[in-house]
Amino acid sequence: MKQQNNIKVFPTDGELTRAAALFIIDTAKAAVLSKGQFSISLSGGHTPEQLYALLANPPYKNEMPWNKTFVFWGDERWVALDDKDNNAHMAKVQLLDHIDIPATNIFPIPVNLPPAQAATEYERVIISFFKDQPPAFDLILLGLGENGHTASLFPGTTVLSEHSRLVKEVYVEEVNMYRITMTAPLINKSRNIMFLVAGEGKAEILNTVLNSPSTPDKYPAQMISPTSGNLYWYIDEKAEAKLLKQ
Repeated sequence: MKQQNNIKVFPTDGELTRAAALFIIDTAKAAVLSKGQFSISLSGGHTPEQLYALLANPPYKNEMPWNKTFVFWGDERWVALDDKDNNAHMAKVQLLDHIDIPATNIFPIPVNLPPAQAATEYERVIISFFKDQPPAFDLILLGLGENGHTASLFPGTTVLSEHSRLVKEVYVEEVNMYRITMTAPLINKSRNIMFLVAGEGKAEILNTVLNSPSTPDKYPAQMISPTSGNLYWYIDEKAEAKLLKQ
């Protein structure tokens, strides 16, 4: 593994996934030790799917303090909860159905409600969870789209200019779909943020996001900059290919 600041490069996506699993376990244990619980926001996508499958099995499964882990999602497609494209459903199938975690510790985005109402309700749930403290997750997992989006912060959408809401609905024309997403201000309050980026198809956009001048309306992933936490990029060598030319 090569490391430059908080960019960590792994030879394969499998090694990336294993390292991410160990990071989650270590972060969870530290959070539980310091304050009695661990809050994590999951993402969708192929690389997280592999990660969740890994965490669902020993030895990783046995190392996590599941009974003190609280699971949220950074964004969701406005589709049925049992739809194959639903991020929470994917995590349920790959991970949550295979671990001993209380159902009350799992907070899927309520896609049974209209988009605006779902966003308002999820924001209420998050505020309620953190009680009298400003919402700040212990760890938020993110992916990177080939167009520079992350969570459901898509290029040119109105949600990019949202400064007061924690969660917002957004209609994404390029995918012809409503989505509900955590906003950049909420994501940036996280104690740890981890991007998982794998495959040659992400090499060009990864280089653009990390090395180009900041144009977040065009490349929303550039909006992610923790206010006081840590930002990690876990990438494989295929995704790193363009970075090597800098």
